[in-house]
Amino acid sequence: RAKDTTFKAEFTTNFDPELPRVNVIPQDIGRVLLNLINNAFQACTERTGHFERSREAPLVQVSTKRTESGIQISVSDNGSGIPENIKDKIFQPFFTTKPTGQGTGLGLSLSYDIVKAHGGTLKVESESGKTVFVITLPING
Repeated sequence: RAKDTTFKAEFTTNFDPELPRVNVIPQDIGRVLLNLINNAFQACTERTGHFERSREAPLVQVSTKRTESGIQISVSDNGSGIPENIKDKIFQPFFTTKPTGQGTGLGLSLSYDIVKAHGGTLKVESESGKTVFVITLPING
């Protein structure tokens, strides 16, 4: 909104109230989540024309759930999706799809490294009109 005052999107959460505590550096995981959420909103802005022609509204969702071995945090959007030909590159250092000067966030490569340093994984599932980034973190004793 700071860059485009006309942008509107819905933001919803679905948090599992029974999540166990995990041993993380909150500031680092917070930066990762902020980066993923910012990317999701940006994906929605890229698809604005579609939303104007349909009844669908831009939507970003964050959810958490317990898994057998830890917790899962998902950040999803109904933006433009990630093209198949770049999915395997998005976690590489210095790779960006943003125009020069617009990629000022943490970046997916550093996000990936931070999650991995916490013993977790960061994966992406994407198709046209839907992208989900899934962070899994282990439960530490």
